[in-house]
Amino acid sequence: MQNTNHISAKKSLGQNFLKSKTALLAMIKAGEINSNDRVLEIGPGQGALTEKILETGAKVIAVEKDDRLIDLLNEKFASEIKNSQFSLIHGDILELNLEKLGFKTVDYKLIANIPYYITGLIFRKFLSGSIQPKKLVIMVQKEIADRIIARDLKESLLSLSVKAYGTAKKVMKVEKENFSPAPKVDSAILLVDNISKDFFKEISEEKFFEVIKTGFAHKRKMLIANLKEKFGKNDLQKIFQELKIPEKARSEDLKLEDWKELIKKLI
Repeated sequence: MQNTNHISAKKSLGQNFLKSKTALLAMIKAGEINSNDRVLEIGPGQGALTEKILETGAKVIAVEKDDRLIDLLNEKFASEIKNSQFSLIHGDILELNLEKLGFKTVDYKLIANIPYYITGLIFRKFLSGSIQPKKLVIMVQKEIADRIIARDLKESLLSLSVKAYGTAKKVMKVEKENFSPAPKVDSAILLVDNISKDFFKEISEEKFFEVIKTGFAHKRKMLIANLKEKFGKNDLQKIFQELKIPEKARSEDLKLEDWKELIKKLI
């Protein structure tokens, strides 16, 4: 077998290979992966996470962009490929058509140790896209996980964008020493569960993002001042009173449901 020690992480691809067994098993547990599951893995790297997923009996489709790792993965999981438990696709996950790969909404789970620079793009493709997973378990920067769960009780454009599609939970912190090479920051396993578009039954996705982006346009301004720039024709003070939103509230003070009710009044 090819010696994995000779394949170093490629900085241009944002690679940091996870080597903590505890973290790997925590990702499997968070995803509640079992033999009936179909799992999409992004960037399997040298196959550490892939191996743990396959041990559950789940079927895995992995997408790897780095051509240096294709032969290694094909060799490492030759028996699983032979029995159709594992499929490897050489490509860029951001460019692949999920429907053409045979995926359907709630037909699969996404689990991955992704390059941090594509975190936002992954959320966009798999949460707001047309083919959503049942669950999403990914490794992100700890700071990003804390922002998404609003640990300080302050919402953000990011936290609201994720929570509109599912329930976010920080599973565990993973210190930088658990990766090879070690990144400059600590990481965290993030779970997004109960993924759907049910939140948008009463309001449109387009209007939701239009309003929250307007609300967060100028962080130092109060929410009502930001909204006046685009929705000034509405009686904003009256709307705020009806919804019991303090006139001096900032965008970060409103919870997801507050935004929904506000959007219903504005649009």
